[in-house]
Formats: sequence, structure tokens, C-alpha cells
Amino acid sequence: MIIDRPVVEPGARVQALDTGVAGAPLLRLLQLSSPSMPIGAFAYSQGLEQAVELRWVLDEASAGHWIVGLLAHGLARLDLPVLIRLHRAFAAEDPVAVRRWNQFLFASRGSSELQAEDRHLGGSLARVLLGLGIVAARDWISEPRATHAAMFALGAVHWNIQATAMAAGYAFAWAEAQIGAATRLCPLGQQAAQRILTQALPVIDRVAGEAFSLADDDLGASAPAHAIASGLHETLYSRLCRS
Repeated sequence: MIIDRPVVEPGARVQALDTGVAGAPLLRLLQLSSPSMPIGAFAYSQGLEQAVELRWVLDEASAGHWIVGLLAHGLARLDLPVLIRLHRAFAAEDPVAVRRWNQFLFASRGSSELQAEDRHLGGSLARVLLGLGIVAARDWISEPRATHAAMFALGAVHWNIQATAMAAGYAFAWAEAQIGAATRLCPLGQQAAQRILTQALPVIDRVAGEAFSLADDDLGASAPAHAIASGLHETLYSRLCRS
């Protein structure tokens, strides 16, 4: 098969072609959701390491049940609807609403370890966003309760990422980080990890849309085992993941 290619004269300056296939907002969403984003998310397990220690999670099936269960009944009821509200507040330039929903999410964490993780990821992402030219992130670097979701929403608004796509990207990044932790801790093989991710994909697609339908009074997640595992992890004698 012969493929036509543009002819480039010697010494001519070559410019990147704008095909319009992806677009800047999608590429920025991939950047925000990438595991290579230097905020240290890989260092945390959100209690999964303790769940493995207690043998609540010990193989592909139980890891999938843990991760997809938290995605469907935790993030879907709390993180994602609050993320959407943060997106709206940043877009409306409403700092009061931004602070209120950020504080609500931080206060909803089930353990001090989960709060410490959110604080670390939020502050780290604020520094990255500032380095990428988002001046509004500056004030969040020293904010003791800056959440990852708030900074994710700030980046999404600045880069014109639609709220539905943002919610899906956020949930995908969370699931991928948890699956990565399970791969190291159980341990799981790469094929098993991809099967769990495949199991999570339709759930991500569903909850990213359902998050828009929840009223303010309906927000909140109850995951006692998740909170207990995270609390116990703080005193686990030997651990790979940060506490």
C-alpha cells in the first residue's frame, strides 16, 4: 500500500500538524490523570496495604471487589459529586463555594491518614499547576486542607475540560493508582491488573454521569472497612506505602 506523505523541501521548517483528533482539553485531562504526574500518588494505598495484611484482600477477585466496590459506593457518592461542585465553583469564580466544598470533602475523610494523603496530593498538585502557569494555584500551596479534588477541578476549569470528562478522568486515575498498589502488595500480575481495570471501566463510565444527579443532602459515603483499614495502617509495623 502506498501512503502519500507531504513533501518537505531541504532546510524547510517542519511544523506539527493540527489534526483536531484529540484537542487540547482531552490532552490536558490525560496530563492531569497521568500516573507520571509528580504528586506522589503512587506512595499511598488508602488502607489497601492493611487490607492485604488482614487478608481481606489476597487475590485478583478480592482486589477487584475492594477497588470496584469503593469506586461504586465511595467515590460515586462523595468524591465525584463534590468534584463536580468544585468545578462549578471555580468556573463561576465563587471562592466561598470552592472553600466550602473543599472543606466538606476534607472533613469527610474516614481517618487522619486519608486526610494526610489528601493534604499531600492537593498541595503537590497545586505546586505543579503553579509551575504550569495557573496562578490561582498559588494560594493553595500553603492551604493546610487543600484536597486533590479541588486542585484537579482548578486545572480542569483552567484548561476548559468539561465536568463529565473530568469526573471520568479523576475516577480512572484513582482506580489506576489503587490497582497499581494491589499489583505490588498482593501481588498481582500485569494481566490480572488489566482485568480489574477492565472491570472498573463501565463502573467509571456510569458513576461519572450519576454524580451529577445527587443533591447536596445526598452526598456522603459509608465505607467502614476502608476507614478501619486506613486507621490501622498508621501503626502497621512494616509497610511499603506511606502513612
